[in-house]
Amino acid sequence: MQAQQIRNNVHWVGAVDWERRLFDELIPLPEGTTYNAYVVRGAEKTALIDTVDPSFADLLFQRLENLGVTSIDYVVSNHAEQDHSGALPLVLERFPTAQVLCTAKAKGMLADLLELPDDRVVAVDDGATVHLGGATLRFIHFPWVHWPETMVTYLEEERLLFSCDLFGAHLATGSVFGAGTAELLPAAKRYFAEIMMPFRPQIARSLPKVEALEVDLVLPSHGPAVQEPAAMIQAYRDWVSDTPRNQAALVYTSMHDSTRRMIRHLADALVDRGVRVEVFNLATTDLGKLAVGLVDAGTVVLGSPMVLGGAHPLVAYAALLANALKPRTRFLAVIGSQGWGGKMVEQLTGLIPNLKAEVLGATLARGLPSADDLVALDELAATIARRHAEAGLPAA
Repeated sequence: MQAQQIRNNVHWVGAVDWERRLFDELIPLPEGTTYNAYVVRGAEKTALIDTVDPSFADLLFQRLENLGVTSIDYVVSNHAEQDHSGALPLVLERFPTAQVLCTAKAKGMLADLLELPDDRVVAVDDGATVHLGGATLRFIHFPWVHWPETMVTYLEEERLLFSCDLFGAHLATGSVFGAGTAELLPAAKRYFAEIMMPFRPQIARSLPKVEALEVDLVLPSHGPAVQEPAAMIQAYRDWVSDTPRNQAALVYTSMHDSTRRMIRHLADALVDRGVRVEVFNLATTDLGKLAVGLVDAGTVVLGSPMVLGGAHPLVAYAALLANALKPRTRFLAVIGSQGWGGKMVEQLTGLIPNLKAEVLGATLARGLPSADDLVALDELAATIARRHAEAGLPAA
């Protein structure tokens, strides 16, 4: 139950959730997660940066007690979502003189979500600072990571960035320094894909605020510390850009092997033409891996058998997911087995208006793919490869 030291005056007092396997009843957590909270102690005042999921509040208090924290002046709420702020009512009860510092929008949300009393919450301006005595916290508004009220906090003297969900990862480790860059970046990309990707333009607009800082260490609210901030920032700069890769995500399900055969043929044809391919069978695919595959995909191909005149429900769900995540995909195609007919193509393309992708066409077989169907798939592969080249998509 001990706190972990980060600097002489900075300690981690959060919680590791080794066993959690689903977030928001939607997002798979194969590696668990953490709810990170940090204590910063100056010569005059003490601040708690974020709290924990309320189910781990007792652990937070035990770490604070073992650290010898008997009073808290400020609780910085970078993000109002309950996995970070849910323990705030208990913290304010335990430390009756503490004030919550957050953005103005967060103040209203904390009142709605947690019924925090107005006189205990202070809204801070973008760029405002508080002085703890030899330790200065600067608040940087960074909306839409991934809610509208979010901010990050910078400890100037130590050059530490408390980034909340920004640069985070659902990765449970026993130590704040439990993962190096090689292990952390794939987990961070998955986290970005599942949570941050819909807000690429907003993140791109605010990212220069972070790039302008001298940061020695990033301390997010999920996952271990980012020990090479420059590598993480560069990865985000790439992920939020508008240019995908020369890569195709083939997303499908198959009931009687027709669509599977078509997907396999198209995959080989694309590889032969220099396009990197990732194939996702929706009957078995981890949706987090599918989200990661959408980050770089220049083209998404939806493969489905016809079910009662429409797409298979798994493929329709994948289309809805892609529409919600808003990847930077440029092109879209539909393939599959249509049996006696229906409106599957119109249905699927209508489910993903947020992609704003150009539809390159549809290839539908009546049962098992015929020789003509395979020729059509070869032509589709050639079209995808050509359009990627014309768009100047870089190698995956």
